[in-house]
Amino acid sequence: MNFRRRIVTEQIGLQLAPMIDVVLFLLCFFILTWNLARYEADIDVKVPTAKQGKEPKRLPGEVIVNVTKDGVINLNRRPVSPDELQQILAGVVQEYPDQAVIVRADADAKYQAVVAVLDACRAADAWNIAFATLRPGAEGSGSAGAAPAPAANPVPTAAPAKP
Repeated sequence: MNFRRRIVTEQIGLQLAPMIDVVLFLLCFFILTWNLARYEADIDVKVPTAKQGKEPKRLPGEVIVNVTKDGVINLNRRPVSPDELQQILAGVVQEYPDQAVIVRADADAKYQAVVAVLDACRAADAWNIAFATLRPGAEGSGSAGAAPAPAANPVPTAAPAKP
């Protein structure tokens, strides 16, 4: 008589459903965050270099206004007039009074366009204004077809104290 036990090994199946859920969740997360971050850097803006400046703490929902070398004012990759910019900023300031407004003006931008942005900020009562610059030795124009530059590339200068 053969009394040996037969050990039956159970096949362990690979659970794919949870893994697919996690992969799809990560994919959705990266697509959504990339889409929101791309508004930050405008392709046609080459910010000037500053000799001094420190990297400030980035705030969520910063308003970044781009001024191209042709004098066009862009907000979220959409050209806006100074009056439209003032209305948008007034709505933002009403909700968030200390909201930072970062001006990314091209090194060759028309000075009048930058003044128009500052006038719109003043009319909307936005006091927390900073200018984005590049650190010395930093090359490039923000994002020439690539992903947006990290926070260390365009460095807003320190904002003045509230009057």
